[in-house]
Amino acid sequence: MPIEINQTVKIMFEVKVDGVLVDGSRSNKPFEFSFGTGQVIAGLESRIINMKAGEAADILVPAAEAYGEYNSNAIEILPIEQFTGIDDLKVGMQIQAQDENDQPIQFIVKEIGEKEVTIDFNHPLAGKDLEYKIKIDSLL
Repeated sequence: MPIEINQTVKIMFEVKVDGVLVDGSRSNKPFEFSFGTGQVIAGLESRIINMKAGEAADILVPAAEAYGEYNSNAIEILPIEQFTGIDDLKVGMQIQAQDENDQPIQFIVKEIGEKEVTIDFNHPLAGKDLEYKIKIDSLL
């Protein structure tokens, strides 16, 4: 029987990008989520819906169904003065802030110049296919 919307699902998993481990179950405890509520990427949910407790699978979720394709228009160059107060600003740093509507945003520092900072609003895994190794621990 397919997993149902709002059903609690517990999984053990690993996620790799280009063969490199980027995430997984912590401390050998299953990751628990409510199916169909946006707590995990839709591309993964659509591939596990027919799995049952105890089943395991290797699943490839293409970038378009994970964190989206990389969008080169999501790069901005801002005056360095906008980063005053951020200690140890460095390339690769992930920063959480608020937009003009006080909504949370996250971006990555790509370049730091003398007068400007280049930032990237793409998710760090945008444009990447995700390789899952998953086992359904239980369905509640």
